[in-house]
Amino acid sequence: MNNPLFLLIFSLAFLLLQVLATLVLLKRLSTARDRTPPLLPLEPAAEALAQQNPQVSIVIPTLNEIDRLPTCLEGLRDQAAREIIVVDSRSQDGTPEYVQKLQQDFPIPLKLVTDDPLPEGWVGRPWALHNGFLNSDPASEWILGIDADTLPQKGLVASFVQKATEDNFDIVSLSPKFILKTAGEQWLQPALLITLIFRFGATGDRTQFTEDRVMANGQCFLSKRSKLVELNGYELAKSSFCDDVTLARAAAQKGAKVGFLDGAALMQVRMYTSMAETWREWGRSLDLKDAATPSQTFADCVLLTAVQGLPIPLLIALSVWQPIPSLFINTLFWLNAFLVSIRCLLVFGIRTSYTEVGFWFWLSPLADPIAVIRIWISALTKPKSWRGRIYNNFPFNKPQDNS
Repeated sequence: MNNPLFLLIFSLAFLLLQVLATLVLLKRLSTARDRTPPLLPLEPAAEALAQQNPQVSIVIPTLNEIDRLPTCLEGLRDQAAREIIVVDSRSQDGTPEYVQKLQQDFPIPLKLVTDDPLPEGWVGRPWALHNGFLNSDPASEWILGIDADTLPQKGLVASFVQKATEDNFDIVSLSPKFILKTAGEQWLQPALLITLIFRFGATGDRTQFTEDRVMANGQCFLSKRSKLVELNGYELAKSSFCDDVTLARAAAQKGAKVGFLDGAALMQVRMYTSMAETWREWGRSLDLKDAATPSQTFADCVLLTAVQGLPIPLLIALSVWQPIPSLFINTLFWLNAFLVSIRCLLVFGIRTSYTEVGFWFWLSPLADPIAVIRIWISALTKPKSWRGRIYNNFPFNKPQDNS
């Protein structure tokens, strides 16, 4: 390792890799200024008109959600919806009983559906959403899947449906405003979020989307009912632990118009309650390998390593130790300084994606190496459990790698 020639060749090779990765990153970030503006609540008159003729069936999948579902349903009380369908997967914490108590006096028809035992080859969440779709009112034009951990804001449904109609989307989802409370969450979660931005660009930036690079968020996922009929519900995403992205990409490949928009003004979410839970639960699906080919997943991991995982460690190392004076090593130093500066600027760029931030949020770039390691771990392993369900020898259906 002390061979100057070896160090020179290694630094040159790594410099070329980082230069290529940086060019890809800059292209993705350069179009952010042209993205679709964040969605906002409608004016009161338009909101009232939407409530007179609701065209949306809302589906909420639940499994032991008694601590989170009440806040979600409270946020849906005054939305422009035809019905709300809670699909419960045999919760043991009182979730179905809670829904039954609300049914009589809830201002929107509130249905409780208990899904059948999980069929072979299905993951729990897409199975619940599939059952919600099958039990929805055929007169509804739209199916809106919402997670129980979301906090819908006033006007969410009306504004969302109006935008989807105006832009003629078949499937469209929203990014939320995140609620972070503990120091660990504020440090790690933004670094994990940045892995998505580095791979897919800013929310609302359609210039980044190709059929196999579409992004989606199942926490607030709107689809034309006719499109779900055409796709046979969630069948195409049945074995995916990122069913939202899998279904959106499958639909796009079949000609559907798919969108991913900024919904921070319309939806908040408290996903996890600690740094450990964020690492464990969110980290294991962020690789999106169920919606991508192996080569795409590997390329994304390499990109993240080059532009997010290594710049801070390399910058620190090269600041205190330069093994040989060389143009290549000096260039490597300044390239990583440039990447770190981009990352620090993005802390300000994602600030609006959070309800409030503290000291640890501003230090989140220091969590980047850990975030990238988590993506690699997730990409190289298969989940064995999810939300209390055990998946042993699960038959994953992955996109074929035609490269």
